[in-house]
Amino acid sequence: MSISQAQVRAGAAADQAGTANPGRGLAAAGSRAGARPAWRRLCLSSFALAGITAVIVWAGVADLLRQGRLETVLRAGWAELAAPLLIALVVATGICERIWPAEPRPVLARGHVQDACYLALHAIVVIPLMTLLSVGGAALIGGHAGWLELRATQHWPGWLLIPLTIVAMDAANWLAHFADHRLGFLWRFHALHHSQEELSVLTSFRAHPLMHTTGFLLATIPVVVLMPGRPIAPVLITVYVCIGTLQHANLRWTFGPAGRLIVSPAYHRLHHALEYQSINLGVVLTIWDVLAGCARFPARSGAVGRTGLAGRPVPVEQANVRAPAPLLVAEQLIEPFQAHR
Repeated sequence: MSISQAQVRAGAAADQAGTANPGRGLAAAGSRAGARPAWRRLCLSSFALAGITAVIVWAGVADLLRQGRLETVLRAGWAELAAPLLIALVVATGICERIWPAEPRPVLARGHVQDACYLALHAIVVIPLMTLLSVGGAALIGGHAGWLELRATQHWPGWLLIPLTIVAMDAANWLAHFADHRLGFLWRFHALHHSQEELSVLTSFRAHPLMHTTGFLLATIPVVVLMPGRPIAPVLITVYVCIGTLQHANLRWTFGPAGRLIVSPAYHRLHHALEYQSINLGVVLTIWDVLAGCARFPARSGAVGRTGLAGRPVPVEQANVRAPAPLLVAEQLIEPFQAHR
């Protein structure tokens, strides 16, 4: 992970010092802020990522407008990423969390309410963004790196090509997740997802919109390389998203023997634990963790550890229970653009 233990301890010490004497902490922060130019209080790498995202999205919009398919593709993307199957899975998993919780909590726990806000943001903003990132990434790669396309695969049977492409997409998603933890400018956005201290199925939607740029761009490459001009059935994308959503559930499920291949809630919970987060990076398949030597398979009877970030470097709802959830969402989304003092 990109944050060292020394940094974590330093952050925790600073947090404790600020709590012990909040007036002094605010005065010092104000003094530092006043002494620095406005631009130095901003994280330029975060704005660069936002700019790259805007370029890719615009490429997708321009390509779809040229084809006269913008509205159609956006509707199709929403149907894939917010399909009735996914909605049913979230509802059913929420019920299971009430019956067999890994960690018992109230229905309206602060973390659940906060993640519900991110679910709304996901439906309104993130789904169209994901769709346009995929289209824009494919348009840019196809237009500037067409040599990547393997025309020979056009003659391969679908029963071979489609599973191969999905596995390659999962490998690309694993690589993007690995980069999120290793590269500081990406971790700034990914840290929001890890800040949840009350993990549930809704935590799947707790993510900064710009966190998706790297993953969707990398995952587009296998599709362009292996399936130029051939679409993947929408139901397969929906099933893939469903598996990736279930892993955040507040359940002890290990999936038994299948959990050695498919990421389970218990497996992924270890990734969100305070003391780990550099293990179990798999999105749907565990094989990439095994190959990278960072897989740790859970025991069903194992203790349930705490989740979240040591030192709380990201604003969290549990630290300020009086702040309205939408206002805290805004603070969490703005945080990556602020330079760390």
